[in-house]
Amino acid sequence: MSKNRFFGLSARFLMLMAAGLLVVSYLSVLVNPEKLWFLALFGILFVPIFLLNLFLLVWSLLRRSKAVLIPLLALLPSLVFMGGFVQLSDNSRPDEEGSIKFISYNVGRFSPNKKRGLDTRPECLDSVAAYISRQDADIICLQEFYVPYPDKASAVIKSHFKGYTPIYYMYSSEKGMYGNVILSRLPVSDKGSVKFEGSSNLAVYADVKIRDKVVRVYNCHLESYNISLAALARSLRGDYKAAMQETESKMKSSIVRRPAQVNKVLADIEKSPVESLVCGDLNDSPVSYTYYRLSSRRHDSFRSAGKGFGATYSLLWPLLRIDYVFYPRGMKATSHRSPKLHYSDHYPVIVQL
Repeated sequence: MSKNRFFGLSARFLMLMAAGLLVVSYLSVLVNPEKLWFLALFGILFVPIFLLNLFLLVWSLLRRSKAVLIPLLALLPSLVFMGGFVQLSDNSRPDEEGSIKFISYNVGRFSPNKKRGLDTRPECLDSVAAYISRQDADIICLQEFYVPYPDKASAVIKSHFKGYTPIYYMYSSEKGMYGNVILSRLPVSDKGSVKFEGSSNLAVYADVKIRDKVVRVYNCHLESYNISLAALARSLRGDYKAAMQETESKMKSSIVRRPAQVNKVLADIEKSPVESLVCGDLNDSPVSYTYYRLSSRRHDSFRSAGKGFGATYSLLWPLLRIDYVFYPRGMKATSHRSPKLHYSDHYPVIVQL
Protein backbone atom coordinates (compact mmCIF):
# COMPACT_ATOMS: atom_id res chain seq x y z
CA MET A 1 0.00 0.00 0.00
CA SER A 2 1.39 3.42 -0.97
CA LYS A 3 2.03 6.08 1.65
CA ASN A 4 -0.59 8.41 0.10
CA ARG A 5 -3.28 5.72 0.21
CA PHE A 6 -2.42 4.80 3.82
CA PHE A 7 -2.52 8.47 4.81
CA GLY A 8 -5.86 8.96 3.07
CA LEU A 9 -7.44 5.94 4.78
CA SER A 10 -6.09 7.03 8.16
CA ALA A 11 -7.51 10.53 7.68
CA ARG A 12 -10.93 9.15 6.77
CA PHE A 13 -10.87 6.86 9.80
CA LEU A 14 -10.08 9.84 12.06
CA MET A 15 -12.90 11.84 10.46
CA LEU A 16 -15.38 9.02 10.99
CA MET A 17 -14.31 8.65 14.62
CA ALA A 18 -14.62 12.40 15.28
CA ALA A 19 -18.00 12.53 13.49
CA GLY A 20 -19.23 9.54 15.52
CA LEU A 21 -18.26 11.23 18.80
CA LEU A 22 -20.12 14.38 17.76
CA VAL A 23 -23.26 12.40 16.90
CA VAL A 24 -23.08 10.65 20.29
CA SER A 25 -22.88 14.06 22.00
CA TYR A 26 -26.10 15.08 20.19
CA LEU A 27 -27.84 11.90 21.33
CA SER A 28 -26.72 12.35 24.94
CA VAL A 29 -29.40 15.01 25.51
CA LEU A 30 -32.13 12.41 24.93
CA VAL A 31 -30.75 9.61 27.12
CA ASN A 32 -31.36 9.64 30.86
CA PRO A 33 -27.87 9.45 32.46
CA GLU A 34 -29.27 7.19 35.18
CA LYS A 35 -29.33 4.46 32.51
CA LEU A 36 -26.10 5.23 30.62
CA TRP A 37 -24.14 7.75 32.68
CA PHE A 38 -21.02 7.78 30.49
CA LEU A 39 -23.00 9.16 27.51
CA ALA A 40 -23.31 12.45 29.41
CA LEU A 41 -19.53 12.82 29.18
CA PHE A 42 -19.83 13.31 25.41
CA GLY A 43 -22.24 16.18 26.03
CA ILE A 44 -19.79 17.73 28.49
CA LEU A 45 -17.04 17.43 25.85
CA PHE A 46 -19.24 18.81 23.05
CA VAL A 47 -17.18 21.97 22.47
CA PRO A 48 -13.75 20.27 22.03
CA ILE A 49 -15.35 17.54 19.88
CA PHE A 50 -17.03 20.24 17.79
CA LEU A 51 -13.70 22.08 17.36
CA LEU A 52 -11.98 18.85 16.28
CA ASN A 53 -14.59 18.29 13.58
CA LEU A 54 -14.34 21.92 12.51
CA PHE A 55 -10.57 21.57 12.17
CA LEU A 56 -11.00 18.41 10.06
CA LEU A 57 -13.56 20.20 7.88
CA VAL A 58 -11.17 23.09 7.14
CA TRP A 59 -8.23 20.69 6.64
CA SER A 60 -10.17 18.57 4.14
CA LEU A 61 -11.39 21.69 2.30
CA LEU A 62 -7.80 22.90 1.92
CA ARG A 63 -6.81 19.48 0.56
CA ARG A 64 -9.91 19.38 -1.67
CA SER A 65 -10.68 15.95 -0.30
CA LYS A 66 -13.95 14.20 -1.11
CA ALA A 67 -14.04 13.12 2.55
CA VAL A 68 -15.06 16.69 3.42
CA LEU A 69 -18.65 15.40 3.52
CA ILE A 70 -17.92 13.44 6.72
CA PRO A 71 -17.19 16.42 9.04
CA LEU A 72 -19.63 18.61 7.10
CA LEU A 73 -22.62 16.32 7.70
CA ALA A 74 -21.57 15.74 11.31
CA LEU A 75 -21.39 19.47 11.97
CA LEU A 76 -24.76 20.46 10.51
CA PRO A 77 -26.82 19.65 13.67
CA SER A 78 -24.32 21.60 15.77
CA LEU A 79 -25.76 24.80 14.28
CA VAL A 80 -28.66 24.24 16.68
CA PHE A 81 -26.57 23.21 19.70
CA MET A 82 -23.91 25.93 19.42
CA GLY A 83 -26.60 28.55 20.03
CA GLY A 84 -26.58 27.46 23.66
CA PHE A 85 -22.89 28.46 23.97
CA VAL A 86 -22.46 31.49 21.72
CA GLN A 87 -24.66 34.03 19.96
CA LEU A 88 -22.97 35.77 17.03
CA SER A 89 -25.60 38.48 16.61
CA ASP A 90 -26.98 40.87 19.21
CA ASN A 91 -30.47 39.62 20.08
CA SER A 92 -31.21 42.25 22.73
CA ARG A 93 -34.09 44.67 22.28
CA PRO A 94 -35.13 47.93 23.98
CA ASP A 95 -36.68 47.41 27.41
CA GLU A 96 -40.43 47.78 27.48
CA GLU A 97 -42.59 49.55 30.02
CA GLY A 98 -43.42 47.23 32.90
CA SER A 99 -40.40 44.97 32.35
CA ILE A 100 -38.56 43.47 35.33
CA LYS A 101 -34.90 42.93 36.07
CA PHE A 102 -33.95 39.40 37.13
CA ILE A 103 -30.64 38.12 38.55
CA SER A 104 -29.48 34.54 39.13
CA TYR A 105 -26.09 34.18 40.81
CA ASN A 106 -24.15 31.37 42.50
CA VAL A 107 -22.23 33.34 45.11
CA GLY A 108 -19.95 30.41 46.01
CA ARG A 109 -20.57 30.69 49.78
CA PHE A 110 -18.80 34.08 49.66
CA SER A 111 -15.40 32.38 49.64
CA PRO A 112 -12.48 34.83 50.08
CA ASN A 113 -11.07 36.14 46.80
CA LYS A 114 -7.54 37.54 46.94
CA LYS A 115 -7.76 38.73 43.32
CA ARG A 116 -10.16 41.42 44.54
CA GLY A 117 -8.56 41.87 47.94
CA LEU A 118 -11.42 40.10 49.71
CA ASP A 119 -9.75 38.20 52.54
CA THR A 120 -12.87 37.14 54.49
CA ARG A 121 -16.39 35.87 53.79
CA PRO A 122 -18.03 39.00 55.32
CA GLU A 123 -16.00 41.20 52.96
CA CYS A 124 -17.13 39.13 49.99
CA LEU A 125 -20.76 39.21 51.16
CA ASP A 126 -20.61 43.00 51.51
CA SER A 127 -19.15 43.33 48.00
CA VAL A 128 -21.77 41.03 46.41
CA ALA A 129 -24.61 42.81 48.23
CA ALA A 130 -23.28 46.22 47.13
CA TYR A 131 -23.01 45.08 43.52
CA ILE A 132 -26.53 43.62 43.51
CA SER A 133 -27.92 46.77 45.13
CA ARG A 134 -26.48 48.84 42.25
CA GLN A 135 -28.29 46.59 39.74
CA ASP A 136 -31.68 47.64 41.13
CA ALA A 137 -33.19 44.23 40.29
CA ASP A 138 -36.78 43.20 40.97
CA ILE A 139 -36.11 39.49 41.61
CA ILE A 140 -32.80 37.99 42.75
CA CYS A 141 -32.02 34.27 43.01
CA LEU A 142 -28.84 33.33 44.86
CA GLN A 143 -27.33 29.86 45.19
CA GLU A 144 -24.72 28.74 47.75
CA PHE A 145 -25.64 31.61 50.06
CA TYR A 146 -23.63 31.25 53.26
CA VAL A 147 -24.26 32.46 56.81
CA PRO A 148 -21.78 31.54 59.60
CA TYR A 149 -24.37 31.63 62.39
CA PRO A 150 -27.61 29.61 61.95
CA ASP A 151 -29.69 31.86 64.23
CA LYS A 152 -28.75 34.99 62.28
CA ALA A 153 -29.64 33.92 58.72
CA SER A 154 -32.75 36.10 58.51
CA ALA A 155 -31.00 39.11 60.04
CA VAL A 156 -28.00 38.84 57.69
CA ILE A 157 -30.21 38.62 54.58
CA LYS A 158 -32.49 41.49 55.59
CA SER A 159 -29.62 43.79 56.60
CA HIS A 160 -27.78 43.30 53.30
CA PHE A 161 -30.78 43.30 50.95
CA LYS A 162 -33.16 45.94 52.25
CA GLY A 163 -36.48 46.39 50.50
CA TYR A 164 -36.75 42.74 49.45
CA THR A 165 -38.94 39.91 50.71
CA PRO A 166 -36.59 36.94 51.37
CA ILE A 167 -37.56 33.32 50.71
CA TYR A 168 -34.86 30.84 51.57
CA TYR A 169 -33.95 27.37 52.75
CA MET A 170 -30.55 26.51 54.22
CA TYR A 171 -28.81 23.41 55.51
CA SER A 172 -26.89 23.58 58.78
CA SER A 173 -23.35 22.32 59.17
CA GLU A 174 -20.56 22.68 61.71
CA LYS A 175 -19.22 25.64 59.74
CA GLY A 176 -22.51 27.49 59.28
CA MET A 177 -25.56 27.48 56.99
CA TYR A 178 -25.78 27.43 53.21
CA GLY A 179 -28.57 27.17 50.64
CA ASN A 180 -30.72 29.07 48.17
CA VAL A 181 -32.29 32.50 48.56
CA ILE A 182 -34.96 34.31 46.52
CA LEU A 183 -35.29 38.08 47.03
CA SER A 184 -38.34 39.83 45.60
CA ARG A 185 -39.50 43.44 45.52
CA LEU A 186 -42.72 42.22 43.93
CA PRO A 187 -45.63 40.70 45.94
CA VAL A 188 -45.11 37.06 47.02
CA SER A 189 -48.20 34.90 47.58
CA ASP A 190 -46.71 31.46 48.20
CA LYS A 191 -43.35 29.77 48.77
CA GLY A 192 -41.77 26.37 49.30
CA SER A 193 -38.80 24.13 48.61
CA VAL A 194 -37.96 20.96 46.70
CA LYS A 195 -35.38 18.86 48.53
CA PHE A 196 -33.29 16.18 46.90
CA GLU A 197 -32.75 12.83 48.57
CA GLY A 198 -29.23 12.26 49.89
CA SER A 199 -28.05 15.70 48.80
CA SER A 200 -27.50 19.16 50.27
CA ASN A 201 -28.57 20.69 46.95
CA LEU A 202 -32.16 21.82 46.51
CA ALA A 203 -34.63 24.15 44.79
CA VAL A 204 -36.57 26.97 46.45
CA TYR A 205 -39.65 28.53 44.86
CA ALA A 206 -41.83 31.60 45.29
CA ASP A 207 -45.07 32.70 43.59
CA VAL A 208 -44.39 36.27 42.47
CA LYS A 209 -46.92 38.71 41.05
CA ILE A 210 -45.50 40.29 37.90
CA ARG A 211 -47.90 43.00 36.71
CA ASP A 212 -51.28 41.21 36.52
CA LYS A 213 -49.83 37.69 36.41
CA VAL A 214 -48.47 35.29 39.04
CA VAL A 215 -45.35 33.31 38.07
CA ARG A 216 -43.70 30.62 40.18
CA VAL A 217 -39.94 31.23 40.31
CA TYR A 218 -37.79 28.14 40.94
CA ASN A 219 -34.27 28.84 42.17
CA CYS A 220 -32.33 25.59 41.60
CA HIS A 221 -28.92 24.33 42.58
CA LEU A 222 -28.41 20.86 41.15
CA GLU A 223 -25.72 18.34 42.04
CA SER A 224 -22.18 19.57 41.43
CA TYR A 225 -19.09 17.53 40.57
CA ASN A 226 -17.26 18.50 43.77
CA ILE A 227 -13.99 18.38 41.85
CA SER A 228 -11.26 20.91 42.53
CA LEU A 229 -9.03 21.31 39.46
CA ALA A 230 -6.17 22.52 41.65
CA ALA A 231 -6.55 19.57 44.03
CA LEU A 232 -6.75 17.17 41.09
CA ALA A 233 -3.56 18.60 39.58
CA ARG A 234 -1.76 18.20 42.91
CA SER A 235 -2.98 14.63 43.43
CA LEU A 236 -1.87 13.61 39.92
CA ARG A 237 1.72 14.21 41.03
CA GLY A 238 1.30 11.38 43.55
CA ASP A 239 -0.94 8.36 43.10
CA TYR A 240 -2.49 9.39 39.79
CA LYS A 241 -4.51 6.16 39.45
CA ALA A 242 -6.26 6.74 42.77
CA ALA A 243 -6.84 10.39 41.82
CA MET A 244 -8.41 9.45 38.50
CA GLN A 245 -10.59 6.79 40.12
CA GLU A 246 -11.82 9.28 42.71
CA THR A 247 -12.55 11.85 39.99
CA GLU A 248 -14.45 9.27 37.93
CA SER A 249 -16.48 8.26 40.99
CA LYS A 250 -17.43 11.88 41.76
CA MET A 251 -18.40 12.60 38.15
CA LYS A 252 -20.51 9.45 37.90
CA SER A 253 -22.26 10.23 41.19
CA SER A 254 -23.20 13.78 40.15
CA ILE A 255 -24.20 12.80 36.60
CA VAL A 256 -26.50 10.04 37.90
CA ARG A 257 -28.04 12.20 40.64
CA ARG A 258 -29.01 15.21 38.49
CA PRO A 259 -31.73 13.46 36.40
CA ALA A 260 -33.61 12.47 39.57
CA GLN A 261 -33.31 16.05 40.82
CA VAL A 262 -34.54 17.42 37.49
CA ASN A 263 -37.50 15.04 37.52
CA LYS A 264 -38.40 16.10 41.06
CA VAL A 265 -38.42 19.77 40.08
CA LEU A 266 -40.50 18.99 36.99
CA ALA A 267 -42.96 16.96 39.07
CA ASP A 268 -43.41 19.97 41.35
CA ILE A 269 -43.84 22.23 38.31
CA GLU A 270 -46.60 19.96 37.01
CA LYS A 271 -48.52 20.51 40.26
CA SER A 272 -48.09 24.29 40.11
CA PRO A 273 -51.32 26.22 39.39
CA VAL A 274 -49.34 28.95 37.59
CA GLU A 275 -46.62 29.16 34.93
CA SER A 276 -43.05 28.58 36.07
CA LEU A 277 -39.71 30.29 35.57
CA VAL A 278 -36.70 28.07 36.28
CA CYS A 279 -33.25 29.46 37.01
CA GLY A 280 -30.05 28.71 38.87
CA ASP A 281 -26.85 26.72 38.80
CA LEU A 282 -27.71 23.47 37.01
CA ASN A 283 -24.11 22.21 36.81
CA ASP A 284 -24.74 20.97 33.27
CA SER A 285 -24.02 22.27 29.77
CA PRO A 286 -26.53 23.21 27.03
CA VAL A 287 -25.80 19.78 25.51
CA SER A 288 -27.26 17.71 28.35
CA TYR A 289 -30.33 15.83 29.49
CA THR A 290 -30.73 18.43 32.28
CA TYR A 291 -30.88 21.35 29.84
CA TYR A 292 -33.16 19.51 27.42
CA ARG A 293 -35.69 18.65 30.15
CA LEU A 294 -35.80 21.99 31.98
CA SER A 295 -35.83 24.17 28.86
CA SER A 296 -38.75 22.20 27.39
CA ARG A 297 -41.80 24.48 27.13
CA ARG A 298 -39.68 27.43 28.30
CA HIS A 299 -37.33 29.92 26.60
CA ASP A 300 -33.60 30.20 27.30
CA SER A 301 -32.86 33.89 27.99
CA PHE A 302 -29.37 33.65 26.45
CA ARG A 303 -30.67 32.21 23.19
CA SER A 304 -33.41 34.87 23.11
CA ALA A 305 -31.48 37.99 24.10
CA GLY A 306 -27.79 37.16 24.57
CA LYS A 307 -24.67 38.08 22.63
CA GLY A 308 -21.18 36.55 22.42
CA PHE A 309 -20.12 33.72 24.71
CA GLY A 310 -22.66 32.68 27.34
CA ALA A 311 -20.19 30.90 29.65
CA THR A 312 -20.90 31.44 33.35
CA TYR A 313 -18.15 29.39 35.02
CA SER A 314 -14.99 31.46 35.32
CA LEU A 315 -12.40 28.69 35.67
CA LEU A 316 -13.02 27.23 32.20
CA TRP A 317 -14.33 30.29 30.35
CA PRO A 318 -15.60 30.27 27.58
CA LEU A 319 -16.28 26.50 27.58
CA LEU A 320 -18.78 26.08 30.42
CA ARG A 321 -22.23 27.58 30.59
CA ILE A 322 -24.00 26.05 33.59
CA ASP A 323 -26.17 28.90 34.98
CA TYR A 324 -29.49 29.64 33.27
CA VAL A 325 -32.78 31.51 33.23
CA PHE A 326 -35.62 29.60 31.54
CA TYR A 327 -38.70 31.80 31.37
CA PRO A 328 -42.32 30.91 30.42
CA ARG A 329 -43.59 31.42 26.91
CA GLY A 330 -45.96 34.16 27.98
CA MET A 331 -42.95 36.40 28.67
CA LYS A 332 -40.00 37.58 26.57
CA ALA A 333 -36.43 38.57 27.33
CA THR A 334 -35.08 41.88 26.02
CA SER A 335 -31.52 41.54 27.34
CA HIS A 336 -29.20 38.92 28.83
CA ARG A 337 -25.68 39.42 30.12
CA SER A 338 -23.13 37.66 32.36
CA PRO A 339 -20.57 40.24 33.56
CA LYS A 340 -17.16 38.82 34.46
CA LEU A 341 -17.16 39.45 38.20
CA HIS A 342 -14.71 37.62 40.44
CA TYR A 343 -16.61 37.51 43.72
CA SER A 344 -17.36 33.83 42.97
CA ASP A 345 -16.22 31.10 40.58
CA HIS A 346 -19.53 31.73 38.75
CA TYR A 347 -20.63 34.82 36.85
CA PRO A 348 -24.09 36.28 37.50
CA VAL A 349 -26.85 36.02 34.91
CA ILE A 350 -28.73 39.32 34.55
CA VAL A 351 -31.88 39.32 32.44
CA GLN A 352 -34.48 41.93 31.56
CA LEU A 353 -37.93 40.30 31.17
